[in-house]
Amino acid sequence: MIRVVVVHQTQLIANIIASVLSEEPDIEVVGTAITAAETLAKVEESQCNIVLTAASLPDGAALTLTKAIALDFPQTKTLIIGVPESESVIMKYVMAGASGYVLQDVGVEQLLDHVRATYHDEALVSPAMVSALIHKVAQLAQISSQHELDPQAIVDLTARERDVLNLIGAGLSNRKIGEQLVIEVGTVKNHVHNILKKLKVNDRREAASYLPLLEKNEWQNASGLKKK
Repeated sequence: MIRVVVVHQTQLIANIIASVLSEEPDIEVVGTAITAAETLAKVEESQCNIVLTAASLPDGAALTLTKAIALDFPQTKTLIIGVPESESVIMKYVMAGASGYVLQDVGVEQLLDHVRATYHDEALVSPAMVSALIHKVAQLAQISSQHELDPQAIVDLTARERDVLNLIGAGLSNRKIGEQLVIEVGTVKNHVHNILKKLKVNDRREAASYLPLLEKNEWQNASGLKKK
């Protein structure tokens, strides 16, 4: 039996999704939640197989939640729903520990296919996304092998610099980073300069090699949600 917790910031929508899933003989909805903290409590209580999380959770909570579940409940898979068809956005969730994603325009039958695939450790992704993931893993492995990473350097980054580094790793330009963070391009350039200086690297690609350390540090911080 596939045991699912449904997460959406609107309780009514969470209930509707839960109702649809509950009609399937092989799926049991063991809870719904509207916040990250509530979700983590439900996961611990229910020992669910899958957390079905809306990408639209406010303040980046879907990403934070994904990281926390990967750290604290490795036996539970996270499936992100309502994701835009953007390689950089999808990559963020995959690198955070998501087991799968469902695009915004997907119907009920496809959603059910994704839930079952995730439960069976399968991923329904496009060939282009598979290629991008392979390239990303190979790139990070190569860079990490060429540079000795300093864990303390990550700790020295400010919260905003961490945001910028995450977006650098997703392949965004300074202009795109500025649009996403709602800051000026000149401000982004200053942050990038500070990041390169603190990490003691020469370019954005080398800075991206620190992302695994950054994610580990953020997971440790996010796991504190469980104890609140």
